[in-house]
Amino acid sequence: MSDNRARYPIAVMCRILGVSLSGYYAWVKRPACARVLMDTALTAEIRAAHAASKGTYGAPRLRIDLAEVGIRVGRKRVARLMRNAGLAGVSRRKGTVTTVRDGARQAPDLVDRNFTADRPNMLWVADITYIPTWAGFLYLAVVLDAFSRRIVGWSMATTLHMQVVLDALNMALWQRRRPNEVAIATSVASRPRAIKIRPMRGLL
Repeated sequence: MSDNRARYPIAVMCRILGVSLSGYYAWVKRPACARVLMDTALTAEIRAAHAASKGTYGAPRLRIDLAEVGIRVGRKRVARLMRNAGLAGVSRRKGTVTTVRDGARQAPDLVDRNFTADRPNMLWVADITYIPTWAGFLYLAVVLDAFSRRIVGWSMATTLHMQVVLDALNMALWQRRRPNEVAIATSVASRPRAIKIRPMRGLL
């Protein structure tokens, strides 16, 4: 109410919110509790430390900075005050590589960057990505049918290796009952490539 008293009369806001006018003014005159005063002072310190880090530090690092100047406070309290003040740190999560060039000859691009299909099992698009978790990275390989835009095969692993891709292809072949011929488009860095395979029993 105090923040909006320049726009609306106090009496009107009290009536809308069901608060007595005398109760509101009694609350205004009441001195702030020690916890509120401490939070206000901590917020000022957090703002200063956050600005000194050029807006990059989050609650864990700001808590360390405060401890170094003699201010002992919990990480959750720092995070709460940062959130209330509209402050946030910058996450610098370590990246990972999902494409490795081994020097082998690249396959010809049979689709010429045209990722459309006129019928099912004409073109599959495959890719691999990674999902950050608390325990590390989880690698996910998927195979998508370009006609239906449905994922027909997928596989996950905690390490990046050829088998995770083969498992996704095997699932796609099993789901689509081993089509006679299908083009599979994948990417090497930023250069898409496509190959055709003729699945044979026991091939993958």
